[in-house]
Amino acid sequence: MPEKFDVIVVGAGPAGTSCAYSCAKSGLKVLLIERGEYPGSKNVMGGVLYRKQMEEIIPEFWKEAPLERPVVEQRFWMMDKESVVQFGYKGLEWAVEPYNNFTVLRAQFDQWFAQKAVEAGALLINETVVTECIVENGKVVGVRTDRPDGEAFADVVVLADGVNSLLSKQLGFHREFRPDEVALTVMEVINLPKEKINDRFNLEGNHGTTIEIFGDSTQGNLGTAFLYTNKDSLNIGVGTTLSSMIKAKLKPYELLDYLKKHPMVRPYIEGGESAEYLAHLIPEGGYHSVPRVAGNGVLVVGDAAQLVNAIHREGSNMAMASGKMAAEAIFEAKKEGNFSESSLNRYKEALYGSFIIKDLEKYKDAAHTFEKYPQYFKDYVPMMNQAMSKFFTVDGTPKREKQKEIMRSVTAEKGTFKVMQDIYRAWKAVK
Repeated sequence: MPEKFDVIVVGAGPAGTSCAYSCAKSGLKVLLIERGEYPGSKNVMGGVLYRKQMEEIIPEFWKEAPLERPVVEQRFWMMDKESVVQFGYKGLEWAVEPYNNFTVLRAQFDQWFAQKAVEAGALLINETVVTECIVENGKVVGVRTDRPDGEAFADVVVLADGVNSLLSKQLGFHREFRPDEVALTVMEVINLPKEKINDRFNLEGNHGTTIEIFGDSTQGNLGTAFLYTNKDSLNIGVGTTLSSMIKAKLKPYELLDYLKKHPMVRPYIEGGESAEYLAHLIPEGGYHSVPRVAGNGVLVVGDAAQLVNAIHREGSNMAMASGKMAAEAIFEAKKEGNFSESSLNRYKEALYGSFIIKDLEKYKDAAHTFEKYPQYFKDYVPMMNQAMSKFFTVDGTPKREKQKEIMRSVTAEKGTFKVMQDIYRAWKAVK
């Protein structure tokens, strides 16, 4: 007879491990299943971890977790082919406890986090693929894996198996996601001495910087690029929706190569040594794509529930928060001995009452708007760069005349009404 658990968690990323750790800390018998060689071997993100949600799971985690740098500066670039308009914020209050966020390398951080779950009492099994959920009388009662005699049973199964979750799809919780609901991100880890990183990014000690890049970084297509500082390496990457890649006939590795050779980016990575190359699908559908998240004996968390706010590059924090909420719902269901959908809906209620769904709802039309109207990336970013170039070029032209000339060039190309219409549409999408 296969062993029975209180909880089986499929996927040892931030969402799954958060749930497994929280359940184990509450005294529940937990099985955590990871398909990779080790937690983090298959997991990819740009590399930013927010402090708040992680601290609610493990207080003062930064004192022992394998973190890279506390981020003290966040920059945003609107990039054209040979120029960039940039803005951002740098605050030294982020350089001291309790910090705001950190850069991380997932292969290191995920292993540490999963080990904390093991220390709390969870059983971790690596290199194991869950092929399907076992359903009896309309209730999920366990999972079937690719191992010999690989069935395991539990009161609740938590699906944390990533974007386009095959398991929740098998249960009918979501349809096949459209190409405009997922993005393909490719990234590279480039080794570079700490001294060079600090010099090039104007940093001191172990302070870190993140740069989010829009416009020519994706050759005008919907998406973003990023450049993050680690202790002695850089994370550089770029991603666009699959629909944009298909329309523009882009190849992911060519897009990353284009970014690395860009004259605004190249000086930051020059002389670095490539250490790792990664690719990953990211949920982009937002609020409209959130699937069913609770059923009889089953919950869906993290990327599998489409919980990513692409506008604010928030994903891992939402994943961790959702995993913790799922654990709390399971603990209450265990006390009642009731694992029906109506009981586990506590999770859905907590999720929809949290910042996660509220933020996804706020930006529910943003991705669709910018996908449908490509001029924001293709036209307005270059126009912004050209306007700044004109305004800051000292050529004897009075500034008032420069302003008028800039406005004339913008409205002549698009028309005043069209420009105002585009501004209003963008504001409405992100307000």
